[in-house]
Amino acid sequence: MIATFTALLLAHTAADFLMQTGWMVRRKAHPGVLLLHGALVLGTAQLAIGTVTAPALVALAAAHVAIDAIKTYGGFRSLTAFLLDQAAHLATLAAVAVYAPGLWANGAWAGQDWLLPVMAVTAGAILALAGGQYAVGILMQPHSPRIRNTGLRDGGRQIGLLERGLIFAFILTSHPIGVGFLIAAKSILRFDTASRDQRSAEYVIIGTLASFGWAILAALATKGLLDSLPPFALPR
Repeated sequence: MIATFTALLLAHTAADFLMQTGWMVRRKAHPGVLLLHGALVLGTAQLAIGTVTAPALVALAAAHVAIDAIKTYGGFRSLTAFLLDQAAHLATLAAVAVYAPGLWANGAWAGQDWLLPVMAVTAGAILALAGGQYAVGILMQPHSPRIRNTGLRDGGRQIGLLERGLIFAFILTSHPIGVGFLIAAKSILRFDTASRDQRSAEYVIIGTLASFGWAILAALATKGLLDSLPPFALPR
């Protein structure tokens, strides 16, 4: 069951955070675009499992489209709505893994269990980096118009990706002390800007804590998933 869930988790993160473009997000209210996203969900699940004939994957894609339709047509755009949306998707992944636990064992990648830890780490990294970017962006969006941005174009976005990537790597390699050094380094680098403007200081603190917290949770969840999978070993 856990093998099937891991493969489906990778498929979900790839479909939702890598393949779902900004163009698709902005036009998701159009039924054709919503169905296109559903097709991507189905395709990535089929590829991750290694089969194209499993009805359970069709049901998974249909459930994904239904959840997205509720969020889209209901006009739910807050961070809470995003988190509930992702929780619902994860629940459907778990339900399919429980209902059809043999999907992985009967797929094209059966016996290639070394792939599972790779899939888990890849899914966790996508969730930490791309998922975190989206979540933190929603959280900070109401405050952004009040902040004067004189820095590099997309500088904040790139900093966020780098810091979440480093945190993810530190925790997965059992070096959590690196997170503390990262916080200290960012505090020093941002001190001059923050000390001159309370609004900017609060903006930086909120964004930093949200970004760090998201990456830490993603890394801990990934470690928990890895503990339930076979250890990584390349095939001979």
